[in-house]
Amino acid sequence: MEQIRQNEIPKVPKRILTSLLSSVSAGVVPRAGAPYIAIGRQDEIAALLSDLEAVNEGGGSMRFLIGRYGSGKSFLMQLIRGYALERGFLTADADLSPERRLYGTGGSGVATYRELMKNLASKASPDGGALPRLLARWINDLQTAVLDTGISAKEEAFSDALNRRVADTLREMEFLVGGFDFSRVIVAYYRAYVAGDDDRKSACLRWLRGEYATKTEARQALGFSVSVIIDDDNWYDFLKLWAALSRTMGYRGLVVFVDECVNLYKISHRVSRENNYEKILSMFNDTLQGRAPGLALVFGGTPQFLEDTRRGLFSYEALRSRLCDSRFALEGFKNLIGPVIRLRRLSDDELFALISRVTKLYAQNYGQQPRITEEQMVEFLRICLGRAGADSMITPREMLRDYMTVLNILMQNPEASFEEVVGSAVTLKTEQELLEEREAAEKPTDDTHRFTIDEIEF
Repeated sequence: MEQIRQNEIPKVPKRILTSLLSSVSAGVVPRAGAPYIAIGRQDEIAALLSDLEAVNEGGGSMRFLIGRYGSGKSFLMQLIRGYALERGFLTADADLSPERRLYGTGGSGVATYRELMKNLASKASPDGGALPRLLARWINDLQTAVLDTGISAKEEAFSDALNRRVADTLREMEFLVGGFDFSRVIVAYYRAYVAGDDDRKSACLRWLRGEYATKTEARQALGFSVSVIIDDDNWYDFLKLWAALSRTMGYRGLVVFVDECVNLYKISHRVSRENNYEKILSMFNDTLQGRAPGLALVFGGTPQFLEDTRRGLFSYEALRSRLCDSRFALEGFKNLIGPVIRLRRLSDDELFALISRVTKLYAQNYGQQPRITEEQMVEFLRICLGRAGADSMITPREMLRDYMTVLNILMQNPEASFEEVVGSAVTLKTEQELLEEREAAEKPTDDTHRFTIDEIEF
């Protein structure tokens, strides 16, 4: 702990620091700056980074991050997302919702694909929207490769050589499901890029993002016929195509993060829910059997989403037999090689290091040292852990939100003391207790659906 206390926090850019502290105060996972408050989870991070190495070698990977609300699933995803970008991978992430599923009708399946494409990121475009940039980079790299052969850009042979390189690059794509039309649209984009045809480029990007509702609409915009468009049924096949193409483009692979999987558990209609679980099974088999080279999938969900035998993944026998713990996986022994990673509670030392780190970032952001001592930090942690059940139930989100509230009150009320602030909040219910009470009240009693709507968001 002493070593952590003495470590100096590097200077954080103001834009990132302000956003980071605002996210922590609101209980939201920061989109940027996650490494600055990363404490613990070394084993989990090492396991996920080993998956990236397997993907780099041309394999596939699929993991389930399982933990209670606020335990750090989404934070860990954002952390690994940053590591993946730094290591030369493409990443895409999406949160599931009643409108975005893995399988559905009326556009709820392809809506997830569109969200992934919107958030497609590379090292040069870490905030998403990287699709046009990575295609432009790929074309420029091909042009440079042709120039390196000694052919001048002014020669007629330059265009022919470039066309051959594009065709050779995409030839392998044509043998995959949906690969022929995928390759045709990529070639059309390349030709529009070279010709400076912005309208045709935009039409190709719309097809690649799955934004056409019908093949007729796509044909009219593209200027040529396509046998398929990206829709609810086939969007995952195109995700595999992007993974394969990313390696051809010079990236190490594609890492996809799908969070809030508990929304699949909340689907009331049994058949619809099982269709989504069937899609997860297909993804699981593809990645672990080598049929999705260059693709890593990371799903985040609650223990209920995984273990509930009536509505969770364990209600689907094919998934239960693949994901359930072995009889030899006794409590107290860790196993981070299997497909399921269960997030443990951070230790007391790690929780102290976390609030200590946040205190230093807070001081850096506001240019003044918070009116709180190390002894008072320890006292705050003791109060948090002294609540009934907190030794196993406390989450970083809940603790950080409370701690940021204390720091904010102390800064804005110079006359207030630490003892006055924390003394009045000891008897309040924890965020988790309130959440569990709400879930208990809203939890369906059976699978019978008496409404006319397929699912209702509470």
